[in-house]
Amino acid sequence: MSANIADFLHDSAQRHPDAICVIVGDSRYTWADVDRDASNVAAGLLARGLHPGDRIAMLLGNTYEFVALYFAAARAGLVSVPLNPAYTSAEVAVLLADSGARMLVVQPSTLVVGEESADALPGCELVNVADAQWRTIAQVGSTLPLVDVPTTPETLALLLFTAGTSGRPKGAMLTHGALRANIEMLLSLSDPPAVLDRDVVLMVLPMFHVYGLNTALGLAVAAGATCVLVDRFDPVDSLRLIAEHGVTTVAGAPAMYQAWCATPGLREGMSTVRMLSSGGAPLPPKVFAAFAELTGMEIYEGYGMTETAPVVATTLVSGQPKAGSVGRPLPGLEIRLVDESGGEVDEGDPGEVWVKGPSVFRGYWPEGAGGPDAEGWFRSGDVAYADEDDDLHVVDRRREVILVNGFNVYPREIELVIDDLPDVAEAAVVGVPDDATGEAVTALVVARRGTTITPTQIAEHCALRLARFKCPTVIRVVEELPHSATGKVAKGRLRDVYGDTGYGA
Repeated sequence: MSANIADFLHDSAQRHPDAICVIVGDSRYTWADVDRDASNVAAGLLARGLHPGDRIAMLLGNTYEFVALYFAAARAGLVSVPLNPAYTSAEVAVLLADSGARMLVVQPSTLVVGEESADALPGCELVNVADAQWRTIAQVGSTLPLVDVPTTPETLALLLFTAGTSGRPKGAMLTHGALRANIEMLLSLSDPPAVLDRDVVLMVLPMFHVYGLNTALGLAVAAGATCVLVDRFDPVDSLRLIAEHGVTTVAGAPAMYQAWCATPGLREGMSTVRMLSSGGAPLPPKVFAAFAELTGMEIYEGYGMTETAPVVATTLVSGQPKAGSVGRPLPGLEIRLVDESGGEVDEGDPGEVWVKGPSVFRGYWPEGAGGPDAEGWFRSGDVAYADEDDDLHVVDRRREVILVNGFNVYPREIELVIDDLPDVAEAAVVGVPDDATGEAVTALVVARRGTTITPTQIAEHCALRLARFKCPTVIRVVEELPHSATGKVAKGRLRDVYGDTGYGA
């Protein structure tokens, strides 16, 4: 079996060339169309002077051009560097310089940012998919022989910059072998199957993020499922698209399910769906419960990270959705829960998640620092515990654990308590320096639309459910919290929004 991620596309095109691969707006593309376009663009990129191993940055939304370019780059042995289309020119310039990209591909909405940032990197060509430049690449490629660049499982395919919650973003190096391995592990699950060739998948997760790119797009392409591309999530419009196209599989994030719970006609809108999954951020148990009550369907939750391509564990492994749990490791992956001394924790105790297996990344760009150790273990920085069924529960990021008078306080535990209040939309708990206790627990809380809640109500609720040292000493009700691309609260940006001292409390 070839090691190239793009061979999934070719294999599906060989099986059913005339079936629909991609739906975007009013356009339909068959598997033969996408496979041909990817081959033409691959040949055109090499003819333009790019060489295997060169980086090609993509400042694109969930568009057909993204799909064609991603698989074209893989086929040509190039390294894709997907970037968030919402980034500023300053942010893009830093990532272009770090990656040493030879080309930056933009769309009309990102053209200005692309022009401003590409100027900062001599030798980086700017290509707009709406211009003749892009069409020329494909046209030239169509006159050339099919690209046959040899790749191995260790060939670099993808450079994904992490969110950079502290300090400069780091580029995680993912190989063809790692990307393929994660997809193949997911495809091995059969009760229920993650995706089937007859499925229609709602592709609304951003494809510049590893979850949308490999777990949604890559998995669907490998299975031969139809992909319905949506560039921006809207709860009402997405339900319309699900009904219109007969969507059967939804790869989502918690914020999507929360928004759908407040959308009229949810049960009817989801009537064609057989599989719902969530990842990218913890799914609040009350959202899990509310969605199940409104639709009669439960959501399969998973856990992963950019560095593991991305899925580590999911409730799909047991076939039993469980509120608050991310399930069990994928077949082929090993995990350990490790204490601060490097030993495995006692049964039921929380520990840092160490991961080992074929989908683990090669390290951070460019030297490979921070990757797996000599025995293949990657230290995730996440803290989790296993319950009596051996299902994992992610507690928090190790770097976000708050130390109060020497005691570990896990923000996620407190957030879940606050989330139980019916008038709370979401909460973020962080630690701030405190002369008396080392760190103080601070909670930022957003009220549900149309309701009000006071710090006193939150404090009283916490006092009944948490040990005193875990209770927030500063509580602030705010209008909104900053979020990442998958809807996770971006805690690294809280100080930017609310200041340093008690976040403005």
